[in-house]
Amino acid sequence: MDVIPAIDLLDGRCVRLYQGDYDRSQVFSENPADVAKQWVDQGAARLHVVDLDGAKAGKVVNLEAIEAIAQAVSVPIQVGGGLRDRASVQQLFNIGVQRAILGTVAVEQPQLVQQLCQEFPGQIIVGIDARNGLVATRGWLETSEVLATQLAVQMQELGAAAIIYTDIHRDGTLSGPNLEALRELSATISIPVIASGGVSSVTDLLSLLVLEPQGVNGVIVGRALYTGDIDLKEALRAIGPGRIQDIPPNLDFTSFA
Repeated sequence: MDVIPAIDLLDGRCVRLYQGDYDRSQVFSENPADVAKQWVDQGAARLHVVDLDGAKAGKVVNLEAIEAIAQAVSVPIQVGGGLRDRASVQQLFNIGVQRAILGTVAVEQPQLVQQLCQEFPGQIIVGIDARNGLVATRGWLETSEVLATQLAVQMQELGAAAIIYTDIHRDGTLSGPNLEALRELSATISIPVIASGGVSSVTDLLSLLVLEPQGVNGVIVGRALYTGDIDLKEALRAIGPGRIQDIPPNLDFTSFA
């Protein structure tokens, strides 16, 4: 399973939000490119970047910071936040981004998702951010009436390469992943699912391995890396690709069922 460090950009800085609340942000670095190099130096095979300003504005805002990250590291990066037209997606690919994450348009313009999936096969991921099972849009500021599982099935049919599922109530809280929601989602679709939100420890990461056979093949980790609750090297040793043999023999998986 991939462990994917998150770099959230707000005003060009690396921050973390609490439950998606822009008024409850914590700055961790003034130089996101340095943060990106730090994670790659510790073994990250790809990075997850979110343009928080872009998510609110509906267009790419932190382009300079994103380009600096792309130039600073050799691993693939996936970027989301405010990608609501073809030009914005192309703009990211032009500066070295490998995968674009679509969110709001998946609900509001599914035909655009289909068009982009056809034009950029394998490069379009759909981010499904949910509150109580319902999809949130526009930088998590609005909640739709669309079920997360319903949207996931539709996006799979339109050609999305993967789904990133974020439980907003757990994001930035270090309260553990929503295993039940992830189990339901991964059982509903056949494309890969990437878990996001609430991961606080290596034990949380190990709990997600129960869902790996169902298609949960990656996990995005944010605040826990920045606070030191998770050491990236340790996490990669524990659940990185091919490392399932490193699971502690005394770990009780019954609590994750």
